[in-house]
Amino acid sequence: MKVLVFGNPLVEIDSAALKIANELDGKLDGIEFKRFDTAEDLEKEGKELVILDSVVGLEKPRLVTIDELEVQKAYSLHDFDLGWNLLLLKKIGKLEKAVIIGVPAKKPVKESLGEVKKILVLVAKH
Repeated sequence: MKVLVFGNPLVEIDSAALKIANELDGKLDGIEFKRFDTAEDLEKEGKELVILDSVVGLEKPRLVTIDELEVQKAYSLHDFDLGWNLLLLKKIGKLEKAVIIGVPAKKPVKESLGEVKKILVLVAKH
C-alpha cells in the first residue's frame, strides 16, 4: 500500500506527518511512504488514495473523511490546498475514495506514533 505523506519540514505545525513517515519508513511490511510537496498531480496516484497529513484541531490520530474536510473560499491559487484538490478530483470523477489519516499538528510526534501505526496496519488490511 502506498501512503501519500503531506507536510512541510520547515514549518513545525505542518511537519508531524512527515516525521511519523520518517520514523515508520521500512518498518511496516507492504507499506510505502511517498512524500508529496503539493497536492498537484494527485490524479496520477490513482482513484483510491491513502493520505497521511497533519491536522490542526485533532486531539489524537484518526481517520478523516472527505466529507469532513473544511475548505475556505479561494481568493488566489495559494488557497487551493489538499482539501480543495481532493474535493475537486472527487467532483470530476478522478477520485473514488480517499482515506486520510489525520495526525494532530500540535502534539509531539512520539504521542501519535503508536496510534498512527495501528491505523496504517488496519487500513492496509482493508
